[in-house]
Order: sequence, then structure tokens, then C-alpha cells
Amino acid sequence: MTNDRPALTATVLDILRSIAPEVEPGALDPTRPLRHQVDLDSMDWLNFLVALHERLGVTIPEADYARLVTLDKLLDYLLERGVSKG
Repeated sequence: MTNDRPALTATVLDILRSIAPEVEPGALDPTRPLRHQVDLDSMDWLNFLVALHERLGVTIPEADYARLVTLDKLLDYLLERGVSKG
């Protein structure tokens, strides 16, 4: 697995901006709950996770959703699954 966190971060933020265009990536704190920072409702969050699956080819089981609270935890999760970039 290639640990290409910066490229993966850029891809994840690009996907996030496709769901919530008002997102300013530089204003995000990677250690704070992502949904609250971006004000995503449940449907937007699900659309974001589906878009991650489609773009990165990673399957995220519903049982794992609670683990993906912050941007850092989401990136760690994706890297653990061998995703390096989009």
C-alpha cells in the first residue's frame, strides 16, 4: 500500500465539495467531527460515502460509519483499506 495521504486528502475533499460546494478545505479541522463542520445531514453524508465508494472503489460497511467521524479518521480508514488516491 502506498501511503499517499496528501493525494488521498485532496481526492476526499474534492468529493466532499461535490456534495457541499460551500466547503472551504483550509477551514476544516481534521480532528473535529466532519459532519458538524460541514453541516451535512444524514442524506448528504450517505451521498458522500457512496461517492467515496464510486470514486475510490472502497466499500464502507454501514457498521463502520460511526468510525468515520473526523477527516483524519476517515483518511486513516481509507489508507488501512489500501486506498492511496483517487
